[in-house]
Amino acid sequence: MDDRAIADELLASLGTGSQIAPLTTRDSDFGIADAYRIARTIRDLRAARGEKPVGRKIGFTNRNAWPKFKADAPIWGYVYASSAHELGKAARASLAGVAEPRIEPEIVFGLATAPAADMDDDALAGCLAWVAHGFEIVQSIYPGWDCLTADAVAGFGMHQALWIGPRHSIAPRIGEWARELTTCEVELCCNGASVDRGHAANVLGGPLEALRALVSVLAVDANNPRLAAGEIITTGSLTRAPPISPGEVWTTQVTGIPLEGASLALTAA
Repeated sequence: MDDRAIADELLASLGTGSQIAPLTTRDSDFGIADAYRIARTIRDLRAARGEKPVGRKIGFTNRNAWPKFKADAPIWGYVYASSAHELGKAARASLAGVAEPRIEPEIVFGLATAPAADMDDDALAGCLAWVAHGFEIVQSIYPGWDCLTADAVAGFGMHQALWIGPRHSIAPRIGEWARELTTCEVELCCNGASVDRGHAANVLGGPLEALRALVSVLAVDANNPRLAAGEIITTGSLTRAPPISPGEVWTTQVTGIPLEGASLALTAA
C-alpha cells in the first residue's frame, strides 16, 4: 500500500464520524514501523494545512488492553493545537464527527527540556515545566474498535481531543510530584454516578514511567522527531475508557496529588 494513499484515506475519515476497514486486514504485513511512517506522513500533511503539532499522546499504557490489540508496548500519536483545549469550569466538548468516542482521565505534562530514557523519576520530573489533570477523548476510525496495534498507530493513535486542567509548576516541589505521580488515584463519574476508579500504577506503573517508555520508543524511530521542550504529553488513562454520548457530564475527583478534579460536558454539535 502507498503511504500517501493510506494517509489520504485516513485523513478523509477525520472529523466525519466515518470508519474504514483496518489496514492490517488489507495487508497482513502492515506493521508498527509502517504505521509510524504513516503517522509522520499524516503529521506533515496536517501541518501543511495549518494544524500545528504541539505534543504527543501515549496510548495502551494499561497492559490489560494489550491482548485485544495484540500489543506488546504502549503506542503514541500526535496532539495538535486544534485538538488541545483548556479545561475551564464550563468546558463543553462536541462529539460531532467523532467515531465511537470514549473518555480517559489522564495526567498531562508540559516539557521544559527534552527527557532521556535513563533518567530516574526525580530527573524526569525535572524535565517538566508543569503537570495537570485532564481528559482525552479517543475514537476509533475502525468499526467496533476492532483493530491491531499498527492500525491504532496509523489511525491518529486513536486521539481526538485533549482537555487540559489547571497547570501546576513542577519546580517548587519536584520530589513530592515524583512520589505522588506513582501513588495518586482518580474516581471517574458520569452525571454524578461513579463509573470507575483508577490508580497511577495503571499507567505502566506511573505517568513518569509512561513518559520514559515514550522516550525509548522515539529513540529507535527513524521517521518521527524525538521529544522537545515545549511539547505537551498526555500519559494514558488512569481508568478504563468508557464509551461516551452527548448530554453526559463527566467528572473526576483526584486524590493523593494536588491536582483539581475535572469536569467536561458533552454535546452533539
